Amino acid sequence: MKILLFGREGQVGWELQRALAPLGEVVALGRQGADGLCGDLTSLAGIAATVRAVAPQVIVNAAAYTAVDRAESEPETAMRVNGDAPAALAMEAEHVGAWLVHYSSDYVFPGSGSAPWTEHDTPGPLSAYGQSKLAGDTAVQAGCTRHLILRTSWVYGLHGANFPKTMLRLALSRDRLDVVDDQIGAPTGAELIADITAHMLRDIDRNPQDASAGGLYHLAAAGETSWWAYARFVLDRARREGLPLQVAPEQVRGIPSEAYAALAPRPRNSRLNTERLQCRFGLRLPPWEHGVARLVDELIPTLKNSP
Repeated sequence: MKILLFGREGQVGWELQRALAPLGEVVALGRQGADGLCGDLTSLAGIAATVRAVAPQVIVNAAAYTAVDRAESEPETAMRVNGDAPAALAMEAEHVGAWLVHYSSDYVFPGSGSAPWTEHDTPGPLSAYGQSKLAGDTAVQAGCTRHLILRTSWVYGLHGANFPKTMLRLALSRDRLDVVDDQIGAPTGAELIADITAHMLRDIDRNPQDASAGGLYHLAAAGETSWWAYARFVLDRARREGLPLQVAPEQVRGIPSEAYAALAPRPRNSRLNTERLQCRFGLRLPPWEHGVARLVDELIPTLKNSP
């Protein structure tokens, strides 16, 4: 299997390089590209030419515009990367007969109610970022017969910036933390996303002409939490591992979304129903606490040695 990976420098893309390697040859591109190949999703002609040059059996698009607040002032750029580029990749994947794997977001939903969102629920994004991600979903579905769209939420990883790292950094230097407590979702590790992707592609590789495995799937760790409880979990784990925090977990104050200054509105209900993925591929998604605890444990040595 020859796999063309876009976005190797991101949290998920970094882990995909490891997870996809056993499946075959992986051509992994960052934004700067390599060997005459284009990895910049703002260049639609460039990425189209790259697909034709590599002629892969699978295209994995882990690149995205993820600056949620900045997208409010840069909607055209967000749409080009998250909407137009996936459309171009879908067209080229269809042309070369490749599978296209694309990652989506809980931000395509309006965040109402408390029931976990299913793949059949009607989207209603609240922000420019969410609108751009939904445009990408729609383009992939319309343009490529053999596709996997994996919607996920609250992504974190050892590589790159994310919520647990921010909480630990702030708790080492501040005497108080205020964290939103009325947005609910499931922290989902980039490592888990990459491993599940590899499992799905391995299953598909056994019968590459069967498009029935394709479609839209929700992929998130099991369970749910708020950002406030998430922060407390991270700090409690770090304290038990001996990290000298300035803010104790019980000192983290929960605040409503309205008290947090953000340009783009966030969905309050980011719960995702993952039954379809687990049933179709025979997988079990672990509780979110498992992956977060492991991340904190891996970060502790570096944080203890930081000046």
